[in-house]
Amino acid sequence: MSDPQAKVHSSKLETLERKNQEALLGGGQARIDAQHKKGKLTARERVDLLLDEGSFEEIGKFVMHRSKDFGLDKEYYLGDGVVTGYGTVNGRLVYVFSQDFTVFGGSLSETHAEKIVKIMDLAMKNGAPVIGLNDSGGARIQEGVVSLGGYADIFYKNTLASGVVPQLSAIMGPCAGGAVYSPAITDFILMVEDTSYMFVTGPNVVKTVTHENVTSEELGGASTHSTKSGVTHFTAANEVACINQLKQLLSYMPQNCEETAPAVPYEASNAARPALDSIIPENPNQPYDIREVIEGIIDADTFMEVHQNFAENIVVGFARLGGRSIGIVGNQPAVLAGVLDINASTKAARFVRFCDSFNIPLLVLEDVPGFLPGTDQEWRGIITNGAKLLYAFCEATVRASRSSHARPTVAPTT
Repeated sequence: MSDPQAKVHSSKLETLERKNQEALLGGGQARIDAQHKKGKLTARERVDLLLDEGSFEEIGKFVMHRSKDFGLDKEYYLGDGVVTGYGTVNGRLVYVFSQDFTVFGGSLSETHAEKIVKIMDLAMKNGAPVIGLNDSGGARIQEGVVSLGGYADIFYKNTLASGVVPQLSAIMGPCAGGAVYSPAITDFILMVEDTSYMFVTGPNVVKTVTHENVTSEELGGASTHSTKSGVTHFTAANEVACINQLKQLLSYMPQNCEETAPAVPYEASNAARPALDSIIPENPNQPYDIREVIEGIIDADTFMEVHQNFAENIVVGFARLGGRSIGIVGNQPAVLAGVLDINASTKAARFVRFCDSFNIPLLVLEDVPGFLPGTDQEWRGIITNGAKLLYAFCEATVRASRSSHARPTVAPTT
């Protein structure tokens, strides 16, 4: 005679296994294949690449949306378009959410937002970085204001986490409307060339309102935001390279504002660095590349430049000195003589404030003729924007080393 309880137990296990398999498929195999044809990975493939093998613990795997309007009562997907949880990157705890474009285009619903908010709360509680892998068409319009309220909840958590735990955003596909503002609040944004876009309104809306004909790539592609707007800090040729950049960037940061960044093994060397004797030319009007100075000072091959193609008259980035993480800010004489303009000031100010928030010492290399004169700069607010850099340095409490060359450091007054 069979045991009824055993049958019930077996039935529950079968149901659990079926739900697990269903959740892994997201929006279905056909949509997964369509994602791959675009040269994009799925949400779960991205998480697997990012985290150490076998370390991912998923949260909210079986969550579904609550809406019943506009036909949503006939269409449910486990997970509701976002994979959330925690794991490790090189042995260090991180919290991650990865939006699934195969489910309603990765659009944000009420429950989708709740899942993201939950892991952000856990990240702050446990003092660990938050990594967002964004691939979303924006708000789920069928849910109306409830979906928009979900964005407000995420923005609020972003501001609470700011300066407390590192927040990194990788844009792995379209990121439109309200979806762009959460990444903008985070510390660093990474984009993938040709497959990721960021814009408040897409090309069709732009054409309707302003009559401009523009492609998605021209309006908000990786190249545009890394060179013109400065919205993104890093670009990558493909998603695998982007995720590797994420891991490298994370290695320079501490877990939270109470800790210091992990050091790497370092063997002291007494080798001379004669190149430093000749990099800076005797003629003060002759340009040189500050990157050569940086490379001559730091541990070999450890410089990770931030905003490399934006406001190139100043260079900022992470490096290691004696195996320890540092932030570097250096005027770039090879571009506009290293003069400070609005973009350079805001770029450097944001970087300095990040380093100050997370106990990363600063190395500052000065060679600057002053602030850029002209009506364009004055009318666009060089005074208030330039003051952001002064404020960032004045409030910084991290240890700093400064090297200043014998060049003019006062802005021209005539």
